[in-house]
Amino acid sequence: MSKKNIEDCVRSSLEGYFKDLRGTEPAGIYDMMVQVFEKPMLEVVMQQADQNQSRAAQWLGLNRNTLRKKLLDHKLLS
Repeated sequence: MSKKNIEDCVRSSLEGYFKDLRGTEPAGIYDMMVQVFEKPMLEVVMQQADQNQSRAAQWLGLNRNTLRKKLLDHKLLS
């Protein structure tokens, strides 16, 4: 899947979200989108990196401690 396909998927999902609101004012869209995108991204990257946090952090362009905090925030580490 190309970057453009991912962008199209996100765009389509957001358009559906606004349609489902039926005119109701949204709130906190940015935080909501970060939460719903970040968790599956972390799950897949960690799986592809064989649960190696250092490798996953490098792939994501994050500090390993930042990755660890995000994994804990999303309850992906015990």
